[in-house]
Amino acid sequence: MYQTAITKMFNVKYPIICGAMMWLCTPKLCAAVSNAGGIGNLTAGNYETEDDFRAAIRETRKLTDKPFFTAITLLPSVRITPEHHKMYVRVCAEEKVDGIEFSGTPLDKVAGMEAVEMLKKAGVKMFHKVGAVRHALHAEKIGFDGVYAAGIEEGGHPLNDDVTSMVLTPRMVSSVKIPVVTVGGIADGRTMAAALALGAQGVMMASRFIATQECEVHDNIKQELIRRQEFDTIIYGKSIGLQGRGLKSKVIEEVLAIEARNGGFEELIPLLSGQKVKQAWQNGDVDFAPLMVGQSIGLIDDIPTCSELLERMAAEAKDCLAGASRMSGN
Repeated sequence: MYQTAITKMFNVKYPIICGAMMWLCTPKLCAAVSNAGGIGNLTAGNYETEDDFRAAIRETRKLTDKPFFTAITLLPSVRITPEHHKMYVRVCAEEKVDGIEFSGTPLDKVAGMEAVEMLKKAGVKMFHKVGAVRHALHAEKIGFDGVYAAGIEEGGHPLNDDVTSMVLTPRMVSSVKIPVVTVGGIADGRTMAAALALGAQGVMMASRFIATQECEVHDNIKQELIRRQEFDTIIYGKSIGLQGRGLKSKVIEEVLAIEARNGGFEELIPLLSGQKVKQAWQNGDVDFAPLMVGQSIGLIDDIPTCSELLERMAAEAKDCLAGASRMSGN
């Protein structure tokens, strides 16, 4: 049904990629997305040792024979060190994973061009999630295979240029020769069709995959995403140079209050701890920790299996594109 640069590059049915999600992108969810015809994600930051990370890759391969991505976030972290970053890259090369979603600092600046060459030699496809054309151009220059055009709508850490995916996607498509994947605001076939019409070769979404049956998160969280709307997320972290978008909650209110009175990094870190987030996913308390989700939650109204979700999205996108063609007189 779909013939894009992404489906051809990875020989998959749908140009739909699961994005990185700390604690949630485990072998089970990763394999479920890949088995459904998309490209699953195994987030490296879930694993603190080389043995655990390598074991997770191999466990995923037992659950699916389809392609999947790993995700490596190259940002300062209390728990994940620069040595972890280098280890993740080396293990991905040794295990010859299908692809890597990088975010944060460019790989060549973190680990040198030798890391880029090591991955290319291993046949690992490299994509960088970026929020600006200038960063997409850098990824293309050093030899990446594609870029994610990540708009301000996304959950996680959108670039503080604050450009929407509606504008960013065509800007990147016209600026680089490598495939562009749209990120931010994607949750159904309509948004997928819009991205493809703008020239994207695929879409990446994360928040939508939380509300699936295979995602190992407390049901309270899934029900909350159904209940909440597109205006129920907010930007925080600007004062410490680490902008994030998360679900509005009591803990986010506390973070914003600290920022408003110029409270520092040391005061904020206990509230933003990754371990707190892990507990919140497990205990279902949405006010306990910042839950990084995007504005696309306004489009979530059920909890399907990954297979049901992708089949529905693909059919809906096809209908939308056909309808647009009819409206243009074709």
